[in-house]
Amino acid sequence: MTTVYFITLACLVVAGYIIAARRARALRPSSGAAVHSLPTYHGLLAAASLIVPMILMFAIGSPIVKQLATSSVFSFFPPEIANDPLQRGVILRDVANLLEGRYQGEPSAALRDAAASYARFFWTGRLVVLGTGIAVGMAALLLVLSRISASFRARNHFERFVLAVLLLCALVAILTTIGIVFSVVWETYRFFFDPSLKGRPTITDFLFGTEWNPQAALRADQGEIKTAYGFIPLLTGTLLITFIAILVAGPLGLFSAIYLSEYATPRFRAWAKPILEILAGIPTVVLGFFAALTVAPLIRGWGESFGLDIASESALAAGLVMGMMIIPFISSLSDDVINAVPQSLRDGAYALGATKSETIKKVVLPAALPGIVSAFMLAISRAIGETMIVVMAAGLAANLTFNPLEAVTTITVQIKTILVGDQEFDSAKTLAAFALGFVLFFVTLMLNIIAQQIVRRYREQYD
Repeated sequence: MTTVYFITLACLVVAGYIIAARRARALRPSSGAAVHSLPTYHGLLAAASLIVPMILMFAIGSPIVKQLATSSVFSFFPPEIANDPLQRGVILRDVANLLEGRYQGEPSAALRDAAASYARFFWTGRLVVLGTGIAVGMAALLLVLSRISASFRARNHFERFVLAVLLLCALVAILTTIGIVFSVVWETYRFFFDPSLKGRPTITDFLFGTEWNPQAALRADQGEIKTAYGFIPLLTGTLLITFIAILVAGPLGLFSAIYLSEYATPRFRAWAKPILEILAGIPTVVLGFFAALTVAPLIRGWGESFGLDIASESALAAGLVMGMMIIPFISSLSDDVINAVPQSLRDGAYALGATKSETIKKVVLPAALPGIVSAFMLAISRAIGETMIVVMAAGLAANLTFNPLEAVTTITVQIKTILVGDQEFDSAKTLAAFALGFVLFFVTLMLNIIAQQIVRRYREQYD
């Protein structure tokens, strides 16, 4: 029925557009006066008048119909079964399987009656929604058609509609961000202050603890497992891998951007830059395999030749491959920023006798500094949020170390590890993921604030 609804909507929209546009074209010879809006705007306004009420009717009516159909199912079962959440889920699954012909065995009379009631309510409700949507849409279309005249400002009305749609999209993005932040903050608050949680740490223990072990004993035969939520090892591992990645990507990305924008010929730049940007499109799981199967063994073999004990999973392997991943972020953005520097600044430096390298060091790079800093901050944020490469190349061990040859883990990896599998949601272990997410959000927010401050400080000097 959903497909039928939207096919009907599409047909009505096309028909409404054609009718309104034809009626608007017929105004010119009969009125003798200039028409305010083109026929296209009349057609677009008519199409919008159909889309909005029919979409709203579907969005409002469909959940109501589903709720009514679901409620009718439980009227055929005893209250103690209908009020049990687990039993309700089983009943709804059996009803769905029975209606789709996948039910195994002989259904009970109550289940057959419940399935028949669900189907009757569902299809009747959907037909009512379809009919109501068509009626409301046609009423709105007739209203628009009745107002078509030479002086009707269809263009203005349609532009207001487009403006409202753009505003709605912006509000959705903003509200989504606010909702994410609120949910993370609320669950973080529960993690630290909910008295019903067993083993929850204090804020001081979390922020300054040097041991991370969210596991707890589930059975008596497991013995005593020390649960610890110290954040420092995760922060150390995250910063260590990010630092290695920036050491790799920073010089390579910036120097390649300088070469492509200042020294490379247009022919070389035309094929070199797209090839460089292909790195950004490689899935991180592929890079993780490359790090685990190629880079890590090479580093270990290199270390053994020098008598070094290098772990099979090390921060160095993850950092090197992560640096390869973020090279396009620095290179492409820095290249665009350097190309945006006015040519007049270069010409002025050349007129004063500066060489090409001196012009780049003394004029171009200082002028492009805010954009370059923003590119580095974006790359750092991308490295901090990476998960797959760290899982496959650096491991899961929360070691408090600054040695890049040892195994470490990061904040995002622990969030993934905590939330994978069958976990009780209202437990300290699960809520610890939200606390880690909140801290990670705060770190990336601070990086963005720093980048904006640098941009604001240096931007006016070169405008």
